[in-house]
Amino acid sequence: MTELSIRPASECRFDAVSLGEVMLRLDPGQGRIRTARSLRVWEGGGEYNVARGLRRAFGLRAAIVTALADNEIGRLVEDLILTGGLDTSLIRWVAYDGIGRSVRNGLNFTERGFGVRGAVGVSDRGHTAASQLKPGDVDWDHLFGQLGVRWLHTGGIFAALSESAAATVIEAVTAAKKYGTVVSYDLNYRPSLWKAIGGQAKAQEVNRQIAGNIDVMIGNEEDFTASLGFEVEGVDENLSTLAVDKFAAMIAAAAAAYPNFQVIATTMRTVHTASVNDWGAIAWSPATGVVAATHRPRLEILDRVGGGDSFASGLIYGLLAGEPLATAVQYGAAHGALAMTTPGDTTMATKAEVLKLAGGGGARVDR
Repeated sequence: MTELSIRPASECRFDAVSLGEVMLRLDPGQGRIRTARSLRVWEGGGEYNVARGLRRAFGLRAAIVTALADNEIGRLVEDLILTGGLDTSLIRWVAYDGIGRSVRNGLNFTERGFGVRGAVGVSDRGHTAASQLKPGDVDWDHLFGQLGVRWLHTGGIFAALSESAAATVIEAVTAAKKYGTVVSYDLNYRPSLWKAIGGQAKAQEVNRQIAGNIDVMIGNEEDFTASLGFEVEGVDENLSTLAVDKFAAMIAAAAAAYPNFQVIATTMRTVHTASVNDWGAIAWSPATGVVAATHRPRLEILDRVGGGDSFASGLIYGLLAGEPLATAVQYGAAHGALAMTTPGDTTMATKAEVLKLAGGGGARVDR
């Protein structure tokens, strides 16, 4: 078992709340952005996807803290969030200026890739309402103290959007700890978000400030290196199960540097092609040491975007349910694998499917 102390559900309005930006994802399907004549609309965002997964796949009470410009695009995002089942009462609505000079909603054009052609993402998110969230905009005492939240999730994508967004993360995680809410953070390093504001050095400065308030730290090998400065020696992009020992050493270093970490979890992926990846995960707690999920070599993938977020939501579900860490990491790896078999950032998996795959079930037809 882990050493997490989780507030009883009966004392809290929400099982989980995420803090982050929600964008429109514009998807050309099997085609390319540059030649698209039609685009399918989804919603998505690294932090949001986790809360949505907890609601839609696992049936938990979840909400999103974000901000949207109050125009037709913002209301479309709201409609998609409502379809995802999340509580929208914590959204901050910002008056729109007519053309987006001062505030707007984020767009994310994403093509899935196939075979030797990798996935491509083009974000259009400057001056968004969420990036302008600042300390004082959210009544955290009301949320965590009066309403009650068992688990807060946020991450490095939102923290990278602006100085005020990073400050908002620090304010949120500090308040959550004050009221006994468990806090998870996905490092989710994106070079494109940091390159204009200081690159890896700035990412490490910001994430190291946040890390001291985190209970459950999530990421992959690049995230821990780029965002916190922990090197994984002797491991290249062609990961294998033999790399577990290398990652265990990295986890040990992170745990020593941040004794507040009660769980550390990382996905492990080898990219053979855009549509065939090896997929697995490991996790650590002081009580269990390192535990590994089932390694799935040559997993067939339809849309890899959001796989890591679905891993996080499966892991969090297991921990909220009181399962041992070894079981929770299996849930996470299975949920991530299933989420990558369907289009869009967000999960279409059911809890029954996750539990079946995590328990060793296969892809035979269910009748």
